[in-house]
Amino acid sequence: MYVCVCKAVTDHQIRCAVRDGIISFRELRMELGVATCCGRCAPTAKQVMAEALGDEFPERPKAVVLPRSRACAFA
Repeated sequence: MYVCVCKAVTDHQIRCAVRDGIISFRELRMELGVATCCGRCAPTAKQVMAEALGDEFPERPKAVVLPRSRACAFA
């Protein structure tokens, strides 16, 4: 499924990036360009990344990605 329509990034690409060693959202943005245009994909991209990290590193505690409120989106 497409996660970022602006940059045509799929969930498969995000999972592959994690398998290749990407471990932070900042790295993911730099590598794939996800959430660099309109930003609407950021919550879904973070969720897919968290799931992929959990699959790759099952001993790590599972991250819970909570949506940010619009009021503090630029904080």
